Order: sequence, then C-alpha cells, then structure tokens
Amino acid sequence: MISTHFPDHLWSIVLAGGAGGRTDHLIEQRIRDPLPAQYCTFTGTRSMLQHTWDRARQVTSPAQQITVVASQHRRQAFAQAGHKDTGKILPQPLNCDTAVGMFLPLTYIRAQNPHATVVVFPSDHFVFPEERFIQTVQQAVQATRLLEDRIILVGVPPTSLELDYGWIEIGGPLGWSSGLCIRRVHGFFEKPQILKGLHALSNRALWNTGILAAKAETLWRLGWKCLPEVMEQFQRLERVIGTSEEERVLESIYHEMPKKNLSSDLLAHIPESMGVIELKDVLWSDWGKSERVTEILQALGKEPVFSYELTQAPDPVEAMA
Repeated sequence: MISTHFPDHLWSIVLAGGAGGRTDHLIEQRIRDPLPAQYCTFTGTRSMLQHTWDRARQVTSPAQQITVVASQHRRQAFAQAGHKDTGKILPQPLNCDTAVGMFLPLTYIRAQNPHATVVVFPSDHFVFPEERFIQTVQQAVQATRLLEDRIILVGVPPTSLELDYGWIEIGGPLGWSSGLCIRRVHGFFEKPQILKGLHALSNRALWNTGILAAKAETLWRLGWKCLPEVMEQFQRLERVIGTSEEERVLESIYHEMPKKNLSSDLLAHIPESMGVIELKDVLWSDWGKSERVTEILQALGKEPVFSYELTQAPDPVEAMA
C-alpha cells in the first residue's frame, strides 16, 4: 500500500521542458501538430505528463511539486493539469537542457525550504507496474537519510544493448534501504559506443532512468562544483524570489545561461557522490523514441491510439519514386 502521508521536507521536480524531436515522426503523423512526447497520449486516456504527475502525487504532496515546462508549451501544460492539483507549473524562458531544467525549480524549493529533499522525475517514461516503481522511489528517498551527501539514482537492469541510454557502472554496497541494496557508482556515461556498451552489459551495469533523490543542499553543492556558471545565474534569481524583480531576473539570467545536461555535464563527473538503487520487477522504458513506444505496447498487448504503421519512417528513396 502506498502511503498518503508526506513529510513536509519532501518535494518533487517534474522535468517536462524538452522540445521533443525523437518522436516527432510518430507525433506528426498521428496528430498533425508536433508536440513533445510528454504531452501525448499513446494509449489509454492520460498523457505521459499526466501519468508522471499521478506518480509524483504518490511520493510527495501536490503542494510541494514543481513542473518545469517550455514557455511555448505552457498552454498545453495548464490544460492537461485541468482541475487536478499538480503544484506549481514553472515555464522556463528557454530550454537549456536538463541540468538547467532541474536547478531552476530547485532554486524555488531552496527559497522555501533549504533543508528539503527532492525527487526528480522525467516526464516521458513508461513504467509498469506503478506500485513497485513508487516503492523503489520511496526507498531511494529513505536512502538519502543514510547518505545525505550523495545523489541516489534509480537504475534498471538492461534487457538489451541500448546505446541511446545512459549507463551506470556499479560497485559494492554503500548500505541498505528497506531491504534494497544501495550500491556505489564506479562510472556513469551517456550513449556509449558499441564496445563500451558490450563491456557495460557484460559487467552488469544498469540503465540510468534519470530518476533521482537527493538533499537539495547536496544537489546545490555539486552544482557549484561542476556547473559554477549555471549556479551563478540561479544564485541571482534566488535573491529576488518573491519580490517585484523576480520575473525580470528570471528572463535576464536565461540570456546568459549555458546549455548543460544533467547526465553528461553533472552526474558523469561525480560518480563518487552517487549511489544507485536497482528497480526490480518493473518494466521501464524511455519513450523518447517511437520504436520503444510500439515495442512496449505490443509486448503488453495494449491497443495504441495510433496505427503501428505510423512509427515506420518513410524510405526516402521510395518517397521520391
């Protein structure tokens, strides 16, 4: 049973600021109005973002949830929130990749509670069954009490040589959280070449889900260590949150903000500051690629809201014939 009692210090961040691209062919043919995958409903009645909100509501109070969206998609985000309490929806002036997308809401969380613990959820993932997934995320949160100076990642045992994913090389035990082993991280890398991917697969490395739990102060400290040029801008914002200058400064800092990726620009540089918990007996997939959408739906026998034929990109030679 999932608990509905949420600690006051626990917050969630939903990353929904991506502009799409990887599923564009499928989406364009299906709805003729290109949108990032998180706003699309591939099966059933809820979009991927709505599924993510529902999962986040099982971990943290909706009042302590911040969703980052692209400014050009704010209308879609507010429409999908509807009458449900989804917390704060925070449009970012520009998409500067996932590290910046995480530190923006973290700045607002720290302004309200500098002692917060945060859980970060990407919004274009499929998970089944959800209850086991939620239990693992809660165990990652519990692990931050034992290991306050570390980021706790959620990793998935690979089922194939997926070279578009991030991979986590695991080490020995750091501790235990409700029966789950928290392991050391020996290495962290994105989109490996085939030989490195085969080596990782043979050494029982895990896929990185992008889901993590950490103390806000730990993330802030590691941000300063790896991304000082980003943190300088958010420190400017933090000083004016809640004042008449907030909106102006938010727009201003994004004119100088570099693009930084959460995995390759932060996590890959600090393996010694991370731990990982394995997500077991849960089907997980990043639905940023249309092929993964159809593979999972076919495997589960679920009926999509689109034709499977739409996922196959047209052959350019045949198209010219």
